[in-house]
Amino acid sequence: MRNIAIIPARAGSKGLRDKNVLPFAGKPLLAWSIESALESGMFDEVMVSTDSENYVHIAKKYGATVPFLRSFEMSSDSASSWDVVREVLDGYRTLHRDFDTVCLLQPTSPLRTADDIVAAYGVFKEKKANSVLSVCESDHSPLWMYQIPSDDCMDHAKSAYETSTRQELTPFYRVNGAIYIVRVDFICRSDTLYRKSFAYFMPRTRSIDIDDELDFEIAEFLIAKQLV
Repeated sequence: MRNIAIIPARAGSKGLRDKNVLPFAGKPLLAWSIESALESGMFDEVMVSTDSENYVHIAKKYGATVPFLRSFEMSSDSASSWDVVREVLDGYRTLHRDFDTVCLLQPTSPLRTADDIVAAYGVFKEKKANSVLSVCESDHSPLWMYQIPSDDCMDHAKSAYETSTRQELTPFYRVNGAIYIVRVDFICRSDTLYRKSFAYFMPRTRSIDIDDELDFEIAEFLIAKQLV
């Protein structure tokens, strides 16, 4: 298979300013995803999709390619990651390059490892999947949750599972945003990832998705304490 890793890194993050290139454990946040992709040995191309010339310089410094900049339309808040992926694939077709799979690696998941990428591709191959998404166990079971009415009264808020121990409850999982592997022919003709889609399980310690300053500090703590 011909595989491409796409790392989306537009400038202008509002939640945490320039988070994609913030210094993280000695190098820009973006560099962690580039290096794990290259180290995995799974890709014919590791590219960064960005609208920033500064990000282009950083991406190339750490070994990624940036054959073209992201368009203005794909740099807006309303553009989805998969719109960006399709634009990248179209751009490569104009360069007469095609791929069988695309792996979306968000730069905000720096604790994902090369081994995670290799193992996720193992699931993809074993299951003959259209897509593989990385997941981790939820921090708290939704079976312990309830809604609070507008008057804030909790008299009738008790969950049927409130007295259960964590070990007694069915585990729930969430998509952690670290790895998305998709067949190119599938993503180009489908509006969903969830058709013959399978999970790749990651521990919560490697599943931090940096959205704000607290996430960033937690991720730095995990790296510093070698808990990943």
